Amino acid sequence: MGVFKKKSKTVNNQHAIATLISEGCVIEGNIKAPKFVRIDGHVTGDVRVEEGMILGEKGVVHGNIYTRELIVYGTVNGNIQAESLSLLSSGKISGEIRTQTLQVEMGAVYNGKLSTDKHHPEKSHVQVSHPEMMMEIAELA
Repeated sequence: MGVFKKKSKTVNNQHAIATLISEGCVIEGNIKAPKFVRIDGHVTGDVRVEEGMILGEKGVVHGNIYTRELIVYGTVNGNIQAESLSLLSSGKISGEIRTQTLQVEMGAVYNGKLSTDKHHPEKSHVQVSHPEMMMEIAELA
């Protein structure tokens, strides 16, 4: 019987977090990781995560993000390329978004260009929390 057990942190959406950049941490430089990353601190540089990333409410990224799945509660100043993007009500993005699936909650802020997968339109999907916002998002595409 071991006294110490290795535990993976999980968040509300049930993703195991392999790397945590906590609030108060400041990173200047690029980040590359194979598993899920959660950022609650400040990063200046590009972020490449193979599986996915969660940007916490106090998290800020000044740089481009490349990942399979991205959940944004915080602030991104840069371009995003992700298969799936969820922009939550506290989230703010300034930059170009390239994604197959986009989910936006009411209250979220987005300034930039949005493009979905033109080669496989059947895979592209945009979902918003309120139907009246659909017109605004359609005008961005």
